[in-house]
Amino acid sequence: MANETHGEVEVALDRSSLDDLTARVRAVLDIQDRRYGFPPRTYTKCFVGNEAVQKLVEEQIASDEADAVRLGNMLLNAGIFHHVQHAHPFENAYLFYRFVSDEDHGAVARTPDGNAVSWADFIAPITSDEDAVVSLQPSMPDRDPDLAQFAQDDLDHLNISPLDTHNAKLLDLTHPKSWVNPAPKASYNLVVIGAGTGGLVSAAGSAGLGARVALIEAHLLGGDCLNVGCVPSKALLRCAKAAVAVRHAAEFGVRVDGNISVDFGYVMERMRRLRASIAPNDSVKRFTEDVGVDMFMGRGRFTGKNTIEVNGDVLHFSKAVIATGGTAAIPPIPGLAEAPYLTNATLFNLTELPPRLGVIGAGPIGLEMAQAFQRFGSQVTVFARDTQILSKEDPDAAQVVEAALRRDGVAFELGANLKRIESQNGQPPVTVVLETDAGERKFEVDALLMATGRKPAVNGLGLEAAGVEYDERMGIHVDDRLRTSNPDVFAVGDVACKYQFTHMADFMARMVIRNALFFGRDKFSNFLIPWATYTEPEIAHVGLYERDLQARDIAYNTFTREFADVDRTLVDGETDGFVKIHVKKGSDEILGATIVSSHAGDMISEITVAMQSGMGLGKLASVIHPYPTAAEAIRQCGDAYNRARLTPTVRGIFDRLMSLRR
Repeated sequence: MANETHGEVEVALDRSSLDDLTARVRAVLDIQDRRYGFPPRTYTKCFVGNEAVQKLVEEQIASDEADAVRLGNMLLNAGIFHHVQHAHPFENAYLFYRFVSDEDHGAVARTPDGNAVSWADFIAPITSDEDAVVSLQPSMPDRDPDLAQFAQDDLDHLNISPLDTHNAKLLDLTHPKSWVNPAPKASYNLVVIGAGTGGLVSAAGSAGLGARVALIEAHLLGGDCLNVGCVPSKALLRCAKAAVAVRHAAEFGVRVDGNISVDFGYVMERMRRLRASIAPNDSVKRFTEDVGVDMFMGRGRFTGKNTIEVNGDVLHFSKAVIATGGTAAIPPIPGLAEAPYLTNATLFNLTELPPRLGVIGAGPIGLEMAQAFQRFGSQVTVFARDTQILSKEDPDAAQVVEAALRRDGVAFELGANLKRIESQNGQPPVTVVLETDAGERKFEVDALLMATGRKPAVNGLGLEAAGVEYDERMGIHVDDRLRTSNPDVFAVGDVACKYQFTHMADFMARMVIRNALFFGRDKFSNFLIPWATYTEPEIAHVGLYERDLQARDIAYNTFTREFADVDRTLVDGETDGFVKIHVKKGSDEILGATIVSSHAGDMISEITVAMQSGMGLGKLASVIHPYPTAAEAIRQCGDAYNRARLTPTVRGIFDRLMSLRR
């Protein structure tokens, strides 16, 4: 219901009356494209406040100017129209206003990857309202039990260097030096703290659906993914792949004369250039001018259950999303604090290739960068406490990747007991000291990369004032609908989830928009989550591992196709790896899959789609795949399943039937 005011009399409006009034008002207004400011900017399909007031009085829709202003604000508060910059109520002044029906939200609001936001993304259920019969989310290693004792990157000192034209462009887009925060609105439908993937999708999606949104970021919009994660790391991996392709070109009859070397300075300059070219998608300019979000640069802190303070301004909200992510966790190894070391936040600032690189940690970040830098020309040594690299992955798959890295020249010290780190006056080189049964072993490196996990960014948020429960190890506690202990506050991404992937933060944000603003009932436990590690070969996985099936007493069968037996990978010389698919025993229901190959990250989506839509492995065998492709291995697993259904009894019946027809 909305209230219409005429001559100091309030009349309750139902939806039909409101639509009729809107049509009457719209019919008398002068709606056109207008230009204003210097340099002039065009505002499409808008009307002017003082001209509208005059028309409403002339047409006797309002009794006088004051009545016209009250009527205009009633329509504005009902969401019929708004100021073009969401900066003013309806006033008898030279201000521009636009009807919401004239907005093209598909063009205005876009996700960080550039796709248009649609109502279906958020109003249609992302997960089923029904409980899944079997959750297909695999067990993941818990965050390190000692994580609360680990130090954390201090993002106040986050440094993007060198300050060349590319990094200057990046900073201008993601943290403008001269930015002035807007005056806070009286209240917001949604306030988002953190402008990484989860925060940007939450803000863009909500604003695109008509919500009044404030977005708070203390550092760089785009978060880790754009600035110090997915984008720069994959740019380096592509260069590393090119380098090894040239070195191995002779295997394909291509002779390369002379020495082969990598111009590391150019590799890093290319990365900075590409990163800056992608940054407009996540920029302050886009989110304020195109999406319509109020952007506050500064550190947000809860001051109550429905208030957040940033730079002295207090923002009032109906709902809030915490999307502060995490930063590199630094273990308390003696001597490390006094030694120079790199994390993912500083690795991409390098301009010279370290001759010897030590990597502590054998997870995705550590191994991707270990392989890249080895291919660039560093001698890389990986140190890890575990005896298996990529501890969450299928052991067979991890073994294939380890063998590939060893062929590249990467050295491994697995099961390592790190005793201390030595350095002279905080300068390289750095010595990594291991304790073994035979005594100490020392490894001198020119640079040391710490890749020992991530720590959720929960400190300094004033969570106690908001009644939000958390701990430093696991992050913010959320329920299956991503609500915190404060029902008006939600959390997404690395700060609240052990599935630390950009695409996971994206879909958690979509879920929050539906659950927080539109009374949705999506459940995190119903998500089907694929992921990939981008070593060469890649590992990609979706659903349950064998260890999960065994732990849950689920009877299953496994079908495996080695790429050494697939025509396309044979001719490409990419025979390392396999497709491994688990199905429920007695049916073709796919319960989980792992792929190890050069294109595993792309191939896993076929299996994910099949699982999401309920297509079984037997039906996948009937899907025609182009020949020759690596994805044929998936179809061939389906063929193997169908052959397995031919029991001796069934085969005997077929044999007798064929003999009768001869």
